[in-house]
Amino acid sequence: MGIFQKLSTLLRSNLNDAIARAENPEKVLNQIILDMRDQLAKAKQEVALAIADERKLKAQAETEAKQAQEWERRAMIAVRENRDDLARQALLRQQEYGERAQSYYETWQRQAQETERLKDSLRQLSLKIDEAQRKKNLLVAKQKRAQAQKRIHETMAGLSDRSAFETFDRMAERIEENERRALASAELSQELNAGDTLEKEFAQLEKGDNADARLLALKQQMGLLPPAEEAAPQPQLGSGQAKQLGDGAGASVREAELLEEFEELERGQSGSAG
Repeated sequence: MGIFQKLSTLLRSNLNDAIARAENPEKVLNQIILDMRDQLAKAKQEVALAIADERKLKAQAETEAKQAQEWERRAMIAVRENRDDLARQALLRQQEYGERAQSYYETWQRQAQETERLKDSLRQLSLKIDEAQRKKNLLVAKQKRAQAQKRIHETMAGLSDRSAFETFDRMAERIEENERRALASAELSQELNAGDTLEKEFAQLEKGDNADARLLALKQQMGLLPPAEEAAPQPQLGSGQAKQLGDGAGASVREAELLEEFEELERGQSGSAG
């Protein structure tokens, strides 16, 4: 069983165990990604060892080939020296090294092809893990949306019971009733603190008398009425004249009597002088 087949079997086993335990999906996915990266790191180490073996085979094949060339060179030297016996032994050595070099070379070729397949598989595995990471993020987002949607549905299902809304309406009505009572109590307290009604009425009368006196003084100042010292005998005010002065402008009974007394005093003084 190859390293990548072992990795695939391990990942499937971890995934099935996580699903069987019904754990938190986000935690399961995170753990799977961690397991994938851990196994990827181990796979890289094994591929690195395979690459090292492949390079070692290549180096051995090159060494054996160099030895074969060296014994061939020695055989040529022996021939030039008329040492056919040495040349024959050198050629035997050259053949041995050549055969081993060929064997190493063929083994290196097979190892190099396998190493390339391993490296390609490793690249694909790395890409798949990166893709799994991206999908994990999307799946986690979907899971959170699903949980949020579930909570919303549960809340809406709970709110479908009218008892909650009825309780809310009762509380609102109670608060409004308390507010109306508080306003009524404040209004009543304000009226009670305003004092006796009789006191208020006399205060209003006094305020009206002052206004009448000011109105009379204003008319005298404007020449509509003679000054009090020079006022000529005036007849009793009729209803039309009282209306002209206005409802609030008529003098009080006491003021009219005082004016008549002042006029009689003035007439008496005038008669004595004559």
